[in-house]
Amino acid sequence: MAATALPEPLQQQRGEENGCGNSPSSGDSGEEKADTPYLQARRKLENLLNKSMRIRMTDGRTLVGCFLCTDRDCNVILGSAQEYLKPTDSFSAGEPRVLGLAMVPGHHIVSIEVELESLASLQYL
Repeated sequence: MAATALPEPLQQQRGEENGCGNSPSSGDSGEEKADTPYLQARRKLENLLNKSMRIRMTDGRTLVGCFLCTDRDCNVILGSAQEYLKPTDSFSAGEPRVLGLAMVPGHHIVSIEVELESLASLQYL
């Protein structure tokens, strides 16, 4: 299983909301701009929304849930999350703990894997 790396965190576009105009994609011209790395990263993240993903953490735990959002600090919010403890924990026996909505701090993330929807079995990119 190889993990797919997520692009740089999506920065909040506030230019249209508060009139600052500090957003990379904001501008007065109505013409279409070329694909910048920012727009490519944003599109990639938007395609991952509501997809099932597996996040491995520095302490050995694994969280599986639905990707809801991220921020500039690489924190990730998972919906319907389940926590799996390290396989060496004998008392857990591989049984998941239901967390529901979970925030995973970016500095604790080791790897992120996204489920392939086209396959019937649970395989990850």
